Amino acid sequence: MPDDAVSGQPRELLVALLTTMTRIMVADQRIRDGIARGELLASYWPCAGQEAVAAGVGAALAPTDWMVTTYRGLHDQLAKGVPLEPILAEMAGRATGCCGGKGGTMHVTDPEHGLMLSTGIVGAGIPVAVGLALAARTRGEDRVVTVSFGDGAVNTGAFHEGVNLAAVWELPVVLVCQNNGYGEMTPIEHVQRVTRVSDRVAGYGIPGVTVDGNDPLAVHAAAAEAVARARAGGGPTLVECVTYRLWGHYFGDPMAYIPPEQLEAARANHPVTSFRARLVAAGVLDEAAADAVDAEAAAEVEGAWRGAMEAAAASPGSALTDVYAGA
Repeated sequence: MPDDAVSGQPRELLVALLTTMTRIMVADQRIRDGIARGELLASYWPCAGQEAVAAGVGAALAPTDWMVTTYRGLHDQLAKGVPLEPILAEMAGRATGCCGGKGGTMHVTDPEHGLMLSTGIVGAGIPVAVGLALAARTRGEDRVVTVSFGDGAVNTGAFHEGVNLAAVWELPVVLVCQNNGYGEMTPIEHVQRVTRVSDRVAGYGIPGVTVDGNDPLAVHAAAAEAVARARAGGGPTLVECVTYRLWGHYFGDPMAYIPPEQLEAARANHPVTSFRARLVAAGVLDEAAADAVDAEAAAEVEGAWRGAMEAAAASPGSALTDVYAGA
């Protein structure tokens, strides 16, 4: 049966989505391997399983748009266009990192590429994104701000205060809830009475939509519509992307709270391999071309890894630079 969703899209977009998803998957795996081997001493929050969300949203943004993400943000950062080597260098505390090696895995920031903040506090990025959107509009800049957060964040006060202000002021914000089913170790059904996160913004008078977060085309369509609406002055939209976290809350999490059969089923339907198979079945790529995408991602990630790990460590004295001083 023809895949109408694939056949209706430009080949350039389809290949770009697969390429981004593959880069994310390989980079995430390399970081986990590096930590397991003792090559990288860092805490890490894997994004495996959520590649389609980042790729779909990232493809809907202009280079000049801004993004706010979380500590589980590698996929968002790469999809926004941040180069991999400075991200890895930041995680490793190298001077060549995005923040000079002072941010670590939680606080990767790169304003040059529109990545304004990766926050380590659940829900805290939402009011920051609202402030960025207000600043952009006040300055008359043509920017849309996206903010990613997990399902656990929608129960914080920051979410509700931020969404309310964005709605009242009709700010150019796209709220991207990456609903992976677990707030740390707690299933979403234990902390939320409604089925859909998107239903919760009806009270603020803004649109909310729920899409399959494992389908990059569904995510891209919803994100593109929300971005266009925000850019045209229509205000914020919440896009809930229902996905699954294929590893624990943090790397090393024993995941005893996740039913094994649930995890096994999710891993068997990995969004990257599933989308790759769709493109091959639809004739967008043949197997050789798809293998080339894999090989290119592997080479890029390994090169970035070597470059980052061989760079000089941040000097202790740099801790006193790039900070605010008293008036």
